[in-house]
Amino acid sequence: MTDRLPASSSAPAEAQVSSARRRALGDFLRSVRARVAPAMVGLPAGSRRRTPGLRREEVAQLCGISVTWYTWIEQGRDVSASPGVWARLANVLQLVRAERQYLFELAECTDPDHARGEAAELPLDLADCVHSITAPAYILDRCWNVLARNQPMLRLFDGWPDRSERPNLLRYIFQDVAARELVVGWEQRARRVVAEFRADAGAHADEPDIRALVDELVQTSSVFMRWWTRQTVVEREGGRREFKHPDLGILSYRQITFRLATRPDCKLVMLLTDS
Repeated sequence: MTDRLPASSSAPAEAQVSSARRRALGDFLRSVRARVAPAMVGLPAGSRRRTPGLRREEVAQLCGISVTWYTWIEQGRDVSASPGVWARLANVLQLVRAERQYLFELAECTDPDHARGEAAELPLDLADCVHSITAPAYILDRCWNVLARNQPMLRLFDGWPDRSERPNLLRYIFQDVAARELVVGWEQRARRVVAEFRADAGAHADEPDIRALVDELVQTSSVFMRWWTRQTVVEREGGRREFKHPDLGILSYRQITFRLATRPDCKLVMLLTDS
């Protein structure tokens, strides 16, 4: 936890943005704190409250942090808090989904309760969205399990992922011999995939499902192990993808990836014909 002076007008743009973000975070917490009545969190209402809602010391006590620390957060000072602290604040202040997401965006960290609370199945409207796309398309969760796919994607991958009870793109790439035949430049693509997955899974590296998947791939694929241990991290940028289909020959696509607003732990991947 640190206490720094506010950014001056001559500070770099990044510092000014960070200062504005901290002020927005403090303003937001003060606003939602004022609407939470003591009875809503099991506290006596008392008879001498000058303002509605919870006091700062009550929020701090309920979250298990110091009053000074919480006060600094509301004042927009530069403090460091773990994701668990922000999660406790969100629970105590009874934030709804959009508010909770806003809090973690301002705090610049990942909600540890979000992924654990997500259902394994997608809402039907998201699955319907994938089926309505004419290009090969699919949705991956944070472990790169395929939660939805359309028929063009199934044809491109020559029957995968329907060959697996719970298809996973990483297992396909590193454990299925068909991937080496289908993906043009497999070695180069596999190397980049490992770096993309590390960037994707970084915030959840300690979660059991991520750890189990990585452990399995390290044990079953020497290629995955080699590139995983190199600690390379890159963003999922998309771009040109080529496939050598057993019936259709060489196919070229442009890969585009979207994060889903209603399921931030998931991404929609589309492969557009590269004309």
